[in-house]
Amino acid sequence: MNLNIKGKIAVVTAASRGLGKAVAEALAAEGVNLAICSRNKDAIEKTGESIRSKYKVEVLSLPCDIKNRKDIENFRLKTIERYGTVHILFTNSGGPPAGKILDFKTEDFRDAIELNLMSMIELVYSFIPYMIKQRWGRIIASTSISVKQPIDNIALSNVSRVGVIAFVKTLSREIGRYNITSNIIAPGYIKTERVENLIKNRMDKEKLSYKEAAMDIIKNIPLDRIGKPKEFGSLVAYLSSEAASYINGETILIDGGLYKGLF
Repeated sequence: MNLNIKGKIAVVTAASRGLGKAVAEALAAEGVNLAICSRNKDAIEKTGESIRSKYKVEVLSLPCDIKNRKDIENFRLKTIERYGTVHILFTNSGGPPAGKILDFKTEDFRDAIELNLMSMIELVYSFIPYMIKQRWGRIIASTSISVKQPIDNIALSNVSRVGVIAFVKTLSREIGRYNITSNIIAPGYIKTERVENLIKNRMDKEKLSYKEAAMDIIKNIPLDRIGKPKEFGSLVAYLSSEAASYINGETILIDGGLYKGLF
């Protein structure tokens, strides 16, 4: 399928590894030029060089802590200086530490909300004016299956990601008339460093072997496996396309059937 997004400009955050990197590669494979960032300068520059060489697209690679408003503003300025506009915004951030509610203090929840919700809002405010001006845009926020079904032992993530749903759903109703779609992807277990850390955390707390901890997750997934980052990236690329132009305000699960609810 021709997704018809060649030559578009996409912003992808937390792109040096994991889901963000998979998204950057999936978009680059479609001929999209990129502005990518992460906190680690060396890692994001290495990722940029790899994508530029493999897919022959333009890549602007910048360090940016998305919890820092000044960093986001610098990222915006340099992106617009380079490309003049942005068509696709994929917001993504690392997950907060694993643990149960009583393992944390109230300030830990504030930090998690800054990381998972406020950073996304800041990014939308930074880039949405360009989408409105050109009357075309795609906003895609990565959250977690926990927005539908809280997951044991990741209390901070369970709480901090739900607000993203409310923000994006409201946004979709307000800016759809500008031919801008706003959607959420809620992954289950995808094989990233984050999931590896969750498995190791379970090993330590429950005194399990790696295989036992991993199988404890997989046994609840009807497809009987953990997902691949490439599968996640492909979904983002599709939602960024003209083919998905009538999908708006949705929370789309990519979890192998893990979620048991009907709605």
